Amino acid sequence: MSEYSNPTQFIDLKSQQSQIRSKINKRISTVLDHGIYIMGPEVKEFEELLQKFTGSKYALTCANGTDALTISMMAFDLKSNDVVFIPSFTYVASAETVAQLGAIPFFVDVKKSTFNMDPDSLKQAIIDAKGMGLNPKVVMPVDLFGQPSDLHEILDIAKENNLKTLIDGAQSFGSDYKNKKACTYGDIATTSFFPAKPLGCYGDGGAIFTQDPELAELIDSIRLHGKGQEKYDNVRIGVNSRLDTIQAAILIEKLEIFPEEIALRNKFASIYTKCMPNTIECPIIPKDSLSVWAQYTIISEHRDALREKLSKKNIPSVIYYPKSLSQQDGYKKFPMVSSGLKISESLPNEVLSLPMHPYLREDFIRHACKILEE
Repeated sequence: MSEYSNPTQFIDLKSQQSQIRSKINKRISTVLDHGIYIMGPEVKEFEELLQKFTGSKYALTCANGTDALTISMMAFDLKSNDVVFIPSFTYVASAETVAQLGAIPFFVDVKKSTFNMDPDSLKQAIIDAKGMGLNPKVVMPVDLFGQPSDLHEILDIAKENNLKTLIDGAQSFGSDYKNKKACTYGDIATTSFFPAKPLGCYGDGGAIFTQDPELAELIDSIRLHGKGQEKYDNVRIGVNSRLDTIQAAILIEKLEIFPEEIALRNKFASIYTKCMPNTIECPIIPKDSLSVWAQYTIISEHRDALREKLSKKNIPSVIYYPKSLSQQDGYKKFPMVSSGLKISESLPNEVLSLPMHPYLREDFIRHACKILEE
């Protein structure tokens, strides 16, 4: 078999930039001309575009995706005995923000088919937390790898138990769930504009979405040092978390081409799935959902051998995540569901993410799948 002659990037930001470089330069030049580098007019413009794109009543930007979670938790007024239910198979930021505020991350399991929170595990975890004398407060489904969680079932469970819902959409911005943008569900939803995300800036950035005017007012205050009517009126404890004007200017141009990029991501994901050998488990997207494919992640008990073979053929791959949160030294002390975390603790040994971005080539995907088949 001949070698593939066009090596690809795991995430190709250069190809994207080449398409919109002149527009980005113009946007940045405008910011340099007006000189309002913090909370400049581009920030407001971008927030309005986010509202229009998502259909969300309120979209408030901040410095990064982790801050988006922290600010949201502060808006929920977490106390030391409060529990936030979090899937164990995810990035550490989801639990980190809870622990930093003195509350309790409580780990639940995920579904192997979707990598997202298992509603049955959540039900048991709520029973467990109450039995431990803790106060269940928030459910935080994490939309891993770009795919929305099973939101209706999770939201129903939360409502039955009088819990707040915070959807961690750091990897899923732009995804759909039952014909609505996933970030319009729950009490609050958040996302990240880290460069490697489906919609990424050239630094750090994040956003918070809500349909509740009171929560929106709280979030706006908290992100700006707990401000009241004016800058030096501090009515609550807050943080300093603002999206830089230059990053907002860049994101305005990136959002313009984002729908086309989502379509391309889905096209390439379909080719991966069609060409993948049947010995490998592919991601499953429910019919009522649209993923933005932050990652294309496969499952195989021979993961390490597959990765080594891909590496020898100069095909990049990444393991997200090599440990579940319950296995991390910094988080082993926190409680987990009594039914166990079997899937969350097995996936780190089986998952492998392949190159995924809107600038892939079909021949590359077929070549990669052929190597996996061999």
